[in-house]
Amino acid sequence: MGGLFLGIDVGTGGVRACAVDAQAGIRGFASAALPAPRVDGNAIDQTPQLWWQATVTAIIKLGEVVDLGGVTRAVVDGTSGTLLLVDAAGRPCSPGLMYNDARAAHEATRVAAVAPLESGAHGASSALAKLLYLQTHGYIGDARHAMHQADWIAGRLTGHYGVSDENNALKLGYDPVARQWPRWLERLGVRTDLLPKVLVPGTAFAEIDPAIARALGLPPAVQVAAGTTDGVAAFIATRANQPGDAVTSLGTTLVVKQLATQPIFAADQGVYSHRLGERWLAGGASNSGGAALLMHFSADDMARLTPQVKPEEPTGLDYYPLPKPGERFPIADPALTARITPRPAEDHRFFQGLLEGIASVEALAYRQLAQLGAPRLRRVIGIGGGAKNDAWTQIRHRILGVPVSVAEQTEASYGAALLALNGGPP
Repeated sequence: MGGLFLGIDVGTGGVRACAVDAQAGIRGFASAALPAPRVDGNAIDQTPQLWWQATVTAIIKLGEVVDLGGVTRAVVDGTSGTLLLVDAAGRPCSPGLMYNDARAAHEATRVAAVAPLESGAHGASSALAKLLYLQTHGYIGDARHAMHQADWIAGRLTGHYGVSDENNALKLGYDPVARQWPRWLERLGVRTDLLPKVLVPGTAFAEIDPAIARALGLPPAVQVAAGTTDGVAAFIATRANQPGDAVTSLGTTLVVKQLATQPIFAADQGVYSHRLGERWLAGGASNSGGAALLMHFSADDMARLTPQVKPEEPTGLDYYPLPKPGERFPIADPALTARITPRPAEDHRFFQGLLEGIASVEALAYRQLAQLGAPRLRRVIGIGGGAKNDAWTQIRHRILGVPVSVAEQTEASYGAALLALNGGPP
């Protein structure tokens, strides 16, 4: 297979575009910044046209470093749960309610009374709660489609609206197991005529609009395919592709995701699964992580102490670091308090104990996923700031008992480009 493949990531702070060749080699990146969303209490929204303008800018900038004349297929990913209404021509009928917009608290209560526990549509920031809010607050008007951020950008590229993917549709109430919109949506009064057609990520659905292609320097025969969420695209970017492969994000919190052969849901622990073709991406999030470290040491402190860490010599300290009381996964206990005693006199030993403690939480998380039905852990790929700490990587390898590496690439736009290249999930 020849040609180039274009991935477009519409993120919180900007749009990033990536071109890869048929061997998945990166030919170039380009980006364009987005202004911060409007914030008014729990309401967090953005003018959708800003997303399109940044997308245009990013692609044009990419064309300055890569000959885009060889692009054959494009995929867009976007922030999960970001939703807007559009008319038949794709013109927005509402603001874009951002992924973290939580104004739909009343609607979320209605959803909770009807939706199965394993549904991804729970919570005030879910796309379904947002849709119900828009329906009841005067935004319907000429609306014909409820669309996610990635859906709408793909629609702008093609002039073809009303198409989504199995990952973005999850928080809108889509049933990824049955692969259909569930009947319980009707009990909530959802305007089911607004719901998009749902495709497997990476499935081509339309050619690019010729006028748009000319304006962006793209060929007129580019196929635009169904996209995914930014989180799933970032997972794909790590090249994890076998059941048992896992990705741990060591950021402010500890987030684990593992490729599985069957769906895993544990609503009380916040564990749910995205469908990736015939496989599943199961994940959960702990409150442990970087925020727990920062309760005790600054970033400069950690950089100073890391050379004194001895990964091959366990401290024997049995810590469960948390920034404040409360944990959801791998232990579901809203009152759980941090366990960080006894504290040794030496800062470097305390620091190492904290690193070991978070690694133990990570190991417990994967054991919990295994108990819920995940395959045997095969390898772990680290992303996020903490993954760059070599000493911590060695500690995690010792505690997890499987190979632990650092992802070479975590850009969601690269994951979207791989989705375009492969024509579907890994």
